[in-house]
Order: sequence, then structure tokens, then C-alpha cells
Amino acid sequence: MESMLNKLKSTVTKVTADVTSAVMGNPVTREFDVGRHIASGGNGLAWKIFDGTKKSTKQEVAVFVFDKKLIDKYQKFEKDQIIDSLRRGVQQLTRLRHPRLLTVQHPLEESRDCLAFCTEPVFASLANVLGCWDNLPSPLPSDIKEYKLYDVEMKYGLLQVSEGLSFLHSSVKMVHGNITSENIILNKSGAWKIMGFDFCIPSTNPSEQELKFPCKEWDPNLPSLCLPNPEYLAPEYILSVSCETASDMYSLGAVMYSVFNKGKPIFEVNKQDIYKSFSRQLDQLSRLSSSALQNIPEEVREHIKLLLNVAPTVRPDADQMTKIPFFDDVGAMTLQYFDSLFQRDNLQKSQFFKGLPKVLPKLPKRVIIQRILPPLTSEFVNPDMVPFVLPNVLLIAEECTKEEYVKLILPDLAPVFKQQEPIQASNMILLIFLQKMDLLLTKTPPDEIKNSVLPMVYRALEAPSIQIQELCLNIIPTFANLIDYPSMKNALIPRIKNACLQTSSLAVRVNSLVCLGKILEYLDKWFVLDDILPFLQQIPSKEPAVLMGILGIYKCTFTHKKLGITKEQLAGKVLPHLIPLSIENNLNLNQFNSFICVIKDMLNRLEAEHKTKLEQLHVMQEQQKTLDITNQMNVSEEAKSSSTGNQTSLTLEEKQKLAKEQEQAQKLKNQQPLKPQTHTITPPVKQAKDLTETLIDNMSSLTNHSISKPKVASSGSFSSVPPMGIGMGFSSPVDSTKRNITNGLNTTIGLQTSGFSMGAGTTNQNFFSSPSGTGTAKVNIVPAPNMPNYSPVSATSAVSQLTQQNRPADMSSLDNLFGPQKPKVSMNQLAQQKSTSWVNQFVPPQGSPGTTSSVLGPQMNIVGQPGFGMQGNPFFNPQNFPQPTNTMTSSSSASNDLKDLFG
Repeated sequence: MESMLNKLKSTVTKVTADVTSAVMGNPVTREFDVGRHIASGGNGLAWKIFDGTKKSTKQEVAVFVFDKKLIDKYQKFEKDQIIDSLRRGVQQLTRLRHPRLLTVQHPLEESRDCLAFCTEPVFASLANVLGCWDNLPSPLPSDIKEYKLYDVEMKYGLLQVSEGLSFLHSSVKMVHGNITSENIILNKSGAWKIMGFDFCIPSTNPSEQELKFPCKEWDPNLPSLCLPNPEYLAPEYILSVSCETASDMYSLGAVMYSVFNKGKPIFEVNKQDIYKSFSRQLDQLSRLSSSALQNIPEEVREHIKLLLNVAPTVRPDADQMTKIPFFDDVGAMTLQYFDSLFQRDNLQKSQFFKGLPKVLPKLPKRVIIQRILPPLTSEFVNPDMVPFVLPNVLLIAEECTKEEYVKLILPDLAPVFKQQEPIQASNMILLIFLQKMDLLLTKTPPDEIKNSVLPMVYRALEAPSIQIQELCLNIIPTFANLIDYPSMKNALIPRIKNACLQTSSLAVRVNSLVCLGKILEYLDKWFVLDDILPFLQQIPSKEPAVLMGILGIYKCTFTHKKLGITKEQLAGKVLPHLIPLSIENNLNLNQFNSFICVIKDMLNRLEAEHKTKLEQLHVMQEQQKTLDITNQMNVSEEAKSSSTGNQTSLTLEEKQKLAKEQEQAQKLKNQQPLKPQTHTITPPVKQAKDLTETLIDNMSSLTNHSISKPKVASSGSFSSVPPMGIGMGFSSPVDSTKRNITNGLNTTIGLQTSGFSMGAGTTNQNFFSSPSGTGTAKVNIVPAPNMPNYSPVSATSAVSQLTQQNRPADMSSLDNLFGPQKPKVSMNQLAQQKSTSWVNQFVPPQGSPGTTSSVLGPQMNIVGQPGFGMQGNPFFNPQNFPQPTNTMTSSSSASNDLKDLFG
């Protein structure tokens, strides 16, 4: 690495030293900055060519420098001859002005060490391009070493030289005298220019038709720089010491031969014996075979052969050469037209620029950039020509690299981006730029895109021309991927929305929606949901095309993998907007089906997503419950372990509480799970019963109850007993006036009015089994196994309590209560037993004085008769049996009460 740096440093130092030594003290350096050594030219390639710039204007120039050290070997008078010859050539060139002659921008300046003058920017001499590299810098410049002439360049270059000679011969009346590849200069644009007027010969009779040109005899003793190059010199110069305009045409033929043979001259001349060489050359020219011209294109071969003819009169003149078919090439003619472009009017220019895109593909890239692009961009100053020039410039830009585009084209395009006048030309410029927008965004630097290109797009969206708006909307999706996201979000999208809402053109509105739909993929999901979709609801028109555009945006967003619509958006905004649109009367069947299809897809996804969410929530809740139970068990175990470990620190009350909890937990743990028991209901066996015996037993029980001490049974007496029979007591929520049931003894029986209950009892069991006073009855309610426990309520009078409080307790009633029980009976049987119990309430025990006649009357005193049964006894006829007043109207009421209770 260090060696490379040292080598580069030495090279730069050497070049700087060469430049400094070459132009040190020359007056040219006062106005021009001299750059690097780029080429060589002139007679014997004696002039070094440097690039340079003018200090005042920064204009690019070429600086020709002749270093006097080259002639140190000559004597003083020879040096003076050389200097005079060089000075004469530059002065003559300075006086002449023509497009085919090298343009001098600063005249010759002389210093002690060098001669120098400035010209238009130069690339190299033709000799350098053809491989003659004398007096060139080392290392050789790569652009010269690799330079290759294209056919169109050769054709047009030779045409330019011919035109230059035509100017000298016809207008100036001068013979150049030294037309060689060394004196033909290629400028930066690739044009071929003539220089080297060191040996020019003006006519002595310019006003006469036949011109005469004095010629000097060849002097071999003069320095080579004081003599023309004999390899390109016409034979008459040496052999007959005469010259004329045809002599330059011979030189032109020799140059043409050299161009098509890679710089090799047609003859090599021995400068020591020049006369002999030219004599031999004369014989060869007279017998010039086609094999010697085989490298020359066939269409120009005969013309070159004429130019190299020994007889000057046979040679074509310069004007004739410019018109030969060889130069009628399309490329050459195009380049020639550009050289004369400044002479054309706008109409001619516009016609030419319209046909230029067909020619450009046929031309080499270097020729286009050097020869065509500069005159094209120079036309940008003419606003009327910009619409015709711009397509060609952009076509050239497509073939350029990004660096070439930025350096050569973009600086000239910058003002065109902002051009708005005249309006017609401005609209055409917008259309052209929009069609090439992908090119501009690809090769233009980001800063220039933001500052120049995108503002032009925004201007097109806001243009009054509907055509421009439509084209802009159609083209934007093609280069949307090249626009940076902030510019698209903050500048482009708002203008598209504005164009859609404010336009009166249906085409612009539909194209706006289509444009938005196509660029959705370049947008952020939440920007679409928060900005684009709400915008759709603001669109006022309901034309089918607009509705389908809205549907398209919804569908693209819904189905796009990157975007998508959330179920909240679907349910809250999208579907409420789409469903009313789907039934617009303007829609046809296919359009309606499209709407419904999208709506169904949205509903299906909404259902699936929300169902999945709910299922997941359910699973999470179940898992949470399991986790909570586990945590509670762990906490209880930890509490137990901690309490066990800290027993010494617990108080007595805490220990007792803990012991109870442990005991209760142990009971719960040891308790077997409850299992449902199946009970077989056996229907009761109907059998004849002696009613008289039953009535006597019941009366005896009442007598025993009357002398016993009342006692309230505790709730603990209602244990779970297998149901064997049904005993019933009734209480109905009736009016207070109907709560007393009057029997024949005018004694009131107190009944509960709180409800209805059932209990288990024996077949002999009496419902008046609890003690009561005279004229009162107590209903003992025994709960069934499937009913809650209710403590029985006893209702006694105050007198009974005072007279019976010291009597011994009679346990016969309890024995009857907890004796063997009947099996469960059906509803009909239950109603039948209810009636029997109700009768027993009104039948006093046997042997009570006056009770039978008082209760049943004299006609029904049948209790004491022996053998009395239920069958055939009129006492049990429902029509003769007295009914209780307002207590139970019918058996259906009791059935309804049962249904209400157990229903």
C-alpha cells in the first residue's frame, strides 16, 4: 500500500513539475488554470495539450503548450525557424473562424520557456486516437489507449474535414499544405477540427477564377518541424515544386487511408532520400491495386483511389467530396444537422426532433453523449422546443449510467421540472415526465426526487387538465415502489384523496380509487385502516363504477396478507358501510353478487375469529379455575403445616378452633359420597276395616291426650325415616273468618294457615296425637325425607295449660308417631285417607257422654252397633256426610295444593 502511495505521489509530483516547467511564467497562466496533460497534436505532435479552465468564468478550455526544450539540440537560427513556423500557424488559425476549424479562445503567448495558447476543450488528436502516442504523458491516459472510432465517427469526421477544406479552398482561397492526422483534432464533443496552418499557402490572385499558389522547394536540411509531413504530401510538392487545392485533396485521401488502416500511412517515405521515395511512390500510385485498399469500405474505395491519383486534375475537389454517397449515412447526416441546428427555425427543429428517436438507437452511446446530447440540452432555453427535445433527452438518459445521468443530464433537467409557462408546453412536459417517471425515480438522487420530481407529480395531480390527472393517476402505481414512504403518506395520498373528492369527472374519481387500490401494498396496515378506509365513506357519488372501486379497496385490504381488516373494524365500520351500498339501485346483478360475496367472506371471517377468541377465553377460564383450586389447596396445606410448626405460639382459642377445623375436615373426608337410592313404590293393599274399632281407638287417644301435659317436640325428632305411609295435615291461607271449623260441640279446632305439609306415620296414627285442651286440636307435621325440617307448632288454650301442667306426660302419642309406617300411597289414596282423617275429627271416643247424639244426631247414632263396617253404611255416603264450611270446598282443591307444593 505504501509503495502504491509513493508511486502515486511521484506521478503527481512529476506531472505538476511538467506543467510548472511547461507554462511557468507564460502570460496564459494569468487568466487560465492549467490542469493535467491529456494529449499531443500539431506538426510532429510537438504541442502538448493540457486541460484547463478560465479563472474568471470557470469555462473549460484546452491549453496548447510548446516546450522550447524540445529544440535545444538545434542551432539558434534553426530554433528561430521552428518558432517562427509554429507562431505563424497559430496566428493563422486565430484569424480563421469556422466550425470545422479549431477555435482559438486565447491567442499565442510566448515566454522564455514555452509558447502557449488556449482553444476550445479538446480530447486528443486523430494521430493519438490512431495509435501515435508521441509526447503523451506516462502512464498513457486510459481513455486514449482504449478509444475506438466508430464507423459513423469516421464518416462524419472525414466529412467535417472535407467541409473544412471546402471552406479554405473556396472562401479563404488557401491551401492548407499539411493535412495530416496530427493536425486533425477531436474536441470534447467528438468533432474533427483542422489546425496546423504552419505551411499554409494563400493564393496570390484570390480575385481570379484560376488561383495560383506559390510553392517552396523541399529543403532536406531544414529541421523536421520546419517541413510538412512527407507521408501525407502530394507528389507534385516534391517532384514538380507546385501545389494547388488538389494537393490538399491528395492529403485527404492519405488521411482517409490511414483512418481505415489503424493509422498506417499508404507509403513510408525515406526522408534522407525523399526524391527517390516519391519516384517509387509515383509508380505505385499509378498501379494502385484493390488489394491495397481492401480495408477501406467499398462504397468509398473508388473515391479514395481518385484522391490518390497522380494527376491533380483527376482528384475530386472538397465540395464534391462532401456530396459523395458515402457521407449520406443516416448517422452522419444527423450529426451534420446538429452542427447546423442554430441555423434552423422552430418548425424545422420540431420536425427534426420528432424523427430523432428513430435514429438514436442506431448511433453509438459515446457519439450520442458527445455529439447529440449537448445540442439537445442547449434547446431547453427555448420553452417552445422543450416538448420536442425532452423525449429525446430522456431516451438518451435510459442508456446512460446513473453517474452519467447525474453529471450530464440532470443539471439541465432541473429547470425543466419547474417549468410552468407556456401552459400548453407545460402540460405536454408533465405528460412526458409522467410517462418516464420510473426512469427519473430510478436514476435521480433522493434529494432531487424530493425537491424536483415529486413536486412535479403533485402539480400534475392538481392540474386543471383532466387528461393529465388521469394519466398521472394511471402512472403513479407503476413507480409507487420507488417513492419513499413519508412522501407517499404525507404528500401523495392526500392529493389523490383530494382529487377524488373535489373532481367533477367520474373518470378521475374512479381512477383515484383504482390508484389507491393498486398502491395499498406499499402502505402501512394501520395507515390504511385509520386513513384510507374512513375516506371511502366520504365519497359522495353512488355511480356503479365508484361503488365497485370502493368495494375493490375493501376487498384488497381484506384479502391482502400484509394488511387485513380487524374484526372490530369489520363489525363497526366496514360492514355497516358496505351493506347499504350493496342494495343501491344502480348496481346490476353481477355487481350485487360481487358485493354480497365480499360481505359473506367478511362475515365468515368475523364469525371464525370471534368464535376462536371465545373458545380460547373459555379454555383460559377453565385453566384459571383449576389453577385457583390448586393454589387454595396449596395455601391450606401451607397454613396447616405452618400452624403445626407454630403450635407453641398459638393461643388456646386458636388451638381449639384449629382442632375443630381438622375434625370437620376429617369428617368431610371420611364421608362417603351421596348416591341416589331407588325406592320401589308398592301400592297399598285394600282391605276391609272395622270403622267402629277405629273410632273407639281414636276417642281413647283423645281422652289420653286431654289429661297429658303438653310438650313441644324438638326439631331433632324429625330424623330421616324410610317412608312407609303418608299422614297429612292441611292448612290453607284462607280468610280469617274461615279459619274456624265448627263441630257439633261448638268447639273450635285450631288449624295452621301457613301451608301444607306431609309426613310419615303409621296406619293407626291419629293426626291429633299431641296433647291439647278441650275444644282444641294440635296438628303434628312430620316432614318427608325430601323436605326441609319444620318444627311442629302446638296451639293450646290458656285454660288447658293451667289445668294440665302438673300431669304426667303421656308418650303413647309419640309411640304411635314413630311406630311402623305405611308405604307411600298414590294421590287418590292420599285424598281418600284425607277424608277419613277429617271424619275422625268429628267423632268423639266411645263412651263419652252425650257425644254421639250431639255430633251425629239421633238418626245417625250408629257407632255402638256391633259389626258396623264401611260397606253399606249410610254414614260414609258422600251425599249424607256433613261437609266442613269454607275450609275445603272439594278434593280437587287438596289435589291442587299438592301439585303446588310438589309440582
